[in-house]
Order: sequence, then structure tokens, then C-alpha cells
Amino acid sequence: MKNYKLDTLCVQAGYTPKTGESRIPPIYQSTTYYYEKTKDMADLFDLKSDGYFYSRLSNPTVAAFEGKVAALENGVCAIGCASGMSATTLAVFTVAGAGDNIVSSSAIYGGTYNLFAITLPKLGIECRFFNPDAPAEEIEKLIDGNTKMIFTETVANPAIVVLDFDKIAGIAKKHNVLFAVDNTLATPALCRPKEFGAHLVIHSSTKYLDGHAAALGGVIVDLGNFNFKNNARYQSFNKPDESYHGLVYADLPVAFGTKCRAQMIRDMGAIMSPQNAFISFIGCDTLALRMERHSKNAEKIAKFLSEHPKIEWINHPSLKNNRYHKLAQKYMPNGQGGMMSFGIKGSVDKCAAFMEALNLITQETHVADVRSCVLHPASTTHRQLSESDLKAAGVPHNLIRLSVGIENAEDIIEDLAQALEKV
Repeated sequence: MKNYKLDTLCVQAGYTPKTGESRIPPIYQSTTYYYEKTKDMADLFDLKSDGYFYSRLSNPTVAAFEGKVAALENGVCAIGCASGMSATTLAVFTVAGAGDNIVSSSAIYGGTYNLFAITLPKLGIECRFFNPDAPAEEIEKLIDGNTKMIFTETVANPAIVVLDFDKIAGIAKKHNVLFAVDNTLATPALCRPKEFGAHLVIHSSTKYLDGHAAALGGVIVDLGNFNFKNNARYQSFNKPDESYHGLVYADLPVAFGTKCRAQMIRDMGAIMSPQNAFISFIGCDTLALRMERHSKNAEKIAKFLSEHPKIEWINHPSLKNNRYHKLAQKYMPNGQGGMMSFGIKGSVDKCAAFMEALNLITQETHVADVRSCVLHPASTTHRQLSESDLKAAGVPHNLIRLSVGIENAEDIIEDLAQALEKV
């Protein structure tokens, strides 16, 4: 589309109807597509023309959602996946195989940490974790000739660590390695990683992009700004793919995105469903509005909690005394999102008592939709981590994760206050 502002792209990008067609993308609930001529079908399989032949690889409804997210992140293409975890997994497999390694921030979502620390090594891919606050020189020591990706989160879940883009982008540029960012909690409404040197963006669209806790999904966005051509680190992009008629991906205008779909989506089939793509597409219509409200509500609530005598500590980058406040102002100047974490003074049992006393705010394994919710990560999403892993991920046992919704801020504060009185 034209160079519209982001809030316009939220509403308009991804789908343009022709005369007499549906104003919003229809749900193409079909596994396959009809073609009259054999050559038309053959050209699709050879990537010589655009179109659809089997919904395990692409689907018109999913494509509309992919187009919208690609536009929001200013990418060259996007790939809709079955979940955020499948998006992360497919992104890694597109560049790495047995004998390779990736380098990742330790302050990431618990499921991603487990994927990197436990599952990928079983397949021969090593993950080397770094403290996101460590100096560049220390992080660089983890990179060698087999490193295929640096992985981070814009805002870490649940530690609420804000990424220092300049530091990581500088490392990636120096070593000519792919820089991938999970932008789930910031969303392109608050931060566009491409503007700060990232090459790949990943989303759990289940969260803010959908916004209503209605549809699982994930998205990989190829930002189109990484050169795989003649890069010795990425031999699989520069050698013919014998499983795809000798295609050399580095020769293509969209190298990563094409390889991911042609190889990984083809072989693993973890594409987003048409129904979920439709729900997520219309959810994105209000993304800019919702993120503004989430951020404003969270700022008020963070201030309330920071002044409460029963709160030991609180993490939200809107607070001026937060260690990531300056980074947040630099990379997310228009709002710091609705996610925060805080610790209640006393025993861990008080965390449970507090959460069970809430009325408006619900306890659930989810974040980043219109409804406020809480969770105790150490006993749920991060339960599989060891004590040392919990410490590395920035998850103490008294941490409560609060996802601030778009309800009236005064009602949210009132509910927090009455629950704290019962602790």
C-alpha cells in the first residue's frame, strides 16, 4: 500500500476487494483449489506464478492476514503459522540444522526457553544464552562460524526486560548474522524492530494482534534487509535445494520467506488455519487503538502498585525509576504496553492468596488481550525451569505477571486494591 501511517495500515492493509467482492477477506475454508490447465498448476509448484494449490502451504484468508502483518512491520513478506511457538521453531529451522547454534537472550518466554534449551539440542542445534544486560563484548564471545541467529524479545515475557536494539544490532552487523526479534508484547503499534536493525520479526498473534483470546496463531515476518548471497555462514541459502528443483534461495528477492515456506511449511505443515487468520485479521483493525489504551492503563496501574506498601518491587518501563525506562523511551516512545510484573512482600503463598481474591482480573495462562489477567509464572509457564534457569530468565518466585486490559483503569485499580487488602 501507499506509505500510510500505522493506524491506517491496521485498518486497510492486507486485502483490497474488487468490485462486488466482500469488503473483508472471506474465509476460504478449503484444502485445495481448482485449475483448468496443467501448466498453471505446474507454474505454481515451480514458484513461477502466484496462487494457491493446497492450504498446507498457502491459503487466501491466511495470505490476507500475512499481508497485513507484513505491512505493519514494513516487511517484504510474512508467513502465518499455527502458533507463536511454531513460528519460532520454523524460523530457527529455516536457517539452522544439526551442528549449528543460535544465540539467545535468557530473558524470554518460558516455552521458548524450553524449546531452545531442551528440544533443539535433541535435534543437534545448540542454544547459547546471554544476559540481555551483558556488554556486547561478552555476548560476542558466544558467536562462532556455526551461529545462525541471534534471538531476542522486544519486551521480555515475563521479566519485562526492554531490548537494547542498538547493542544487538551492532553485534549482528559485525558478525553478519541474522537478528531475530519476538515483537509480541510491543507489537508494531509501539515498536518496529526493522527501524532498529532487526532482520526478522516473530509474533505470537494469539496475543495483541488477535486481541480477543479467540484465535491461536503465529507470524514470521521477513524484513527483507539481510543479504544471504555469498554469505559463508548460510550455505543452505547458497546451494541448490534438490528438494525444490535446484532452487538457490539467496538468488531470490525474498530469500528467507521463500525458503521458510517452500521447505519448512511444506514439510512441517504448521500453517495458520483460515478461521484463525480471519479472526486475527479483523482483530488487527483495532491494534493501534488498543495498544494506546493498554499502555495508558498500565502506566496508571504501575504508579499505583509502585506506591503500595505490600508490593516489594514492580517492573514496568513507564516508571521513571525503572532500569529500562530510558531504553523504552528510545524504542517505544508512544507507549510501553500493557504487560508488567511485580512481587508481593512475604511468602509465595501470598501470591496465591492475592490472585484468588481478585474479582475483575482473572487468573489464566494468557496475556495481551482486551481483558486484564494475572499469572504466577514460576508455578505455571516457567514451571519446567530449574532454579538457575528461573534466575537467568528473571523470574523470582514471588513474581506475578499482570496483563493490563482495556477496562476502565479505576476499576482495575480498585480490584487490585481490595485483593491486596486480603493478603
